[in-house]
Amino acid sequence: MPMAARQDIVNLCRIIQRHEYLYYVADAPEISDQEYDRLLNELKKLEAAHPELITPDSPTQRVGGAPLSKFAAVRHSQPLYSLDNVFSLEELDSFDARVCKGLGVSEVEYICELKIDGLAVSLTYEKSLFTLGATRGDGKKGEDVTANLKTIRAIPLCLPEARDIIVRGEVYMKRSDFSRLEGFANPRNAAAGSLRQLDPSVTAARRLDMFCYGVLAEHRTQEEGYRLISRLGFKINPHRRICLGLDAVKKYVREWETRRGELDYDTDGIVIKVNSIAQQQALGFTTKAPRWAVAYKYAPEQAVTRLEAIDIQVGRTGALTPVARLTPVELNGVVVSNATLHNEDEIKRKDVRVGDEVVIQRAGEVIPEVVGVAADAGQSRKSRGVEFVFPRDCPVCGAPAVKDAEDEAVWRCPNADCPARVRGALRHFVSKNAADIEGCGEQIVEQLHLAGLVKTPADFYYLQYEDLLKLERMGEKSVRNLLAAIDRSKQAGLARILYGLGIRHAGQYVAEKLADKFHSIENLLSAAETELADTDGVGEVVARSLFAALRTPELKNIIRRLQRAGVNLSGGRPPVSDKLFGRTFVLTGTLPTLARAETEELIKSRGGSVSSSVSKKTSFLLLGENPGAKCEKAKKLGVPVIDEKTFKEML
Repeated sequence: MPMAARQDIVNLCRIIQRHEYLYYVADAPEISDQEYDRLLNELKKLEAAHPELITPDSPTQRVGGAPLSKFAAVRHSQPLYSLDNVFSLEELDSFDARVCKGLGVSEVEYICELKIDGLAVSLTYEKSLFTLGATRGDGKKGEDVTANLKTIRAIPLCLPEARDIIVRGEVYMKRSDFSRLEGFANPRNAAAGSLRQLDPSVTAARRLDMFCYGVLAEHRTQEEGYRLISRLGFKINPHRRICLGLDAVKKYVREWETRRGELDYDTDGIVIKVNSIAQQQALGFTTKAPRWAVAYKYAPEQAVTRLEAIDIQVGRTGALTPVARLTPVELNGVVVSNATLHNEDEIKRKDVRVGDEVVIQRAGEVIPEVVGVAADAGQSRKSRGVEFVFPRDCPVCGAPAVKDAEDEAVWRCPNADCPARVRGALRHFVSKNAADIEGCGEQIVEQLHLAGLVKTPADFYYLQYEDLLKLERMGEKSVRNLLAAIDRSKQAGLARILYGLGIRHAGQYVAEKLADKFHSIENLLSAAETELADTDGVGEVVARSLFAALRTPELKNIIRRLQRAGVNLSGGRPPVSDKLFGRTFVLTGTLPTLARAETEELIKSRGGSVSSSVSKKTSFLLLGENPGAKCEKAKKLGVPVIDEKTFKEML
């Protein structure tokens, strides 16, 4: 074996593993995505030339192997207990009283942490290597999802210390990543569905994350255990707090009831644990849960109203989504008349019918959803309406609906010329995160489509002044403003336009990664499927979809017409010498002129990164009007606080 190649591979693995930790765990990247991709590609080339030197903990082995036919069962070495729930401060008083009585003390030191709304898993390491990952299951037995967990970059494949250890944590999906998916009820369901994909490349494309909360190892306190697993390279939620006595616990509970909206992930409560391991052992367990821990659950914002109808909406990808039409009701200060029912399976599971009194709720930033039939509405089954029958044809164009796979919950219209799909695709193209054609709202798009002026994204760039004047409520000034906005959008760049084209699986993140790697549409069109799959965040399934889409005559024609119209189809991250390279920004409040999405794009496009929470690693807090608690934390930690004017000067 060539010793030089072996040493090069070892060195590259160490470098890449360090930068994965800095990016995905510490939230403090030191290199650009381009530089990371270059290092990873260099490692792939070396391993391709010397396959005998590939090790299980190599960064290239996060996604690999053929899809599974099913998951194997795993018996946990120690049970994964669930937690008892409390729903009020009075119930929390009772929990504390039981703990104090059981320990024979008047006051207990607790550790409080956010309850992540995700999926519990167990990670087994043998001689520092990650060898087995399993779901919680029933607490005694779970499923072997090792291949899928390897795709989560917050999970180290190899520990810095040679030891056997079991770490437990919660896999979750960020809200920002959930917003790009269809067919899932909420981020938790999306995370669970993604983790149980038989093809790991699908899981990889979903960008799951994980916080660790426990370790089967010797330590004196819960906090000491956290410090151990943090030292070993695992991601720990930064918002935990040691609280001496119940009053401090209640203060933490109240604080996060108002602050949880600041986060980019869902948390439905607070986990409160006795900090001392000796005291935990003294209190012990019931048959189902530990006596030394409890989950305080926040009450969801709910209301009861009448379900008047169920309509089917057709999205740009053809997804048929059931929407509940409701008697208008106020929920958290907003009048709600529509709510999602997600998919056919959810309607059957909840057994909601037209005419029912139903409970609706709004959690975090997710749109309102129907929880189920109101329990106290006095509705007997005999008096209820007929069961809703989900259509097997597209309600807009009549095409027979299809499913991609037997186990997928979403029915889709396969007709690319379906008017609903076309209008959805056009609305997506002009949206803020895509081409960003200001003033081209839903009504304008519908008028343009009905008039036969716009059928594909490229058609926007061939609109004529005289044609636009014929539209309703479009005077000379409105037409000039729209044409000027269309002209400005020509400089949106490759990533935004690629995202705007609405290729299935090519969300914002994938589009940005493709633009960073290939830099032009020509390079992208000529790329092999294997090159696409080698792009960070893509994988085999997404690459297959992209490769097929980019070779369809319809999409090729759109791309050529965009080029002829002068649309810039090049771009990617600038060189690492940019002023914002390596800087981490946190945003709070409303900026005078810049929208949040626009500001984040400005930071990322110049080599910086954006975090949802303030820490010692934060470079700057960008402060707007009506800021949250992040400002006080930044001041305590000595993080520089800047305004929009200073930010623009930095650019």
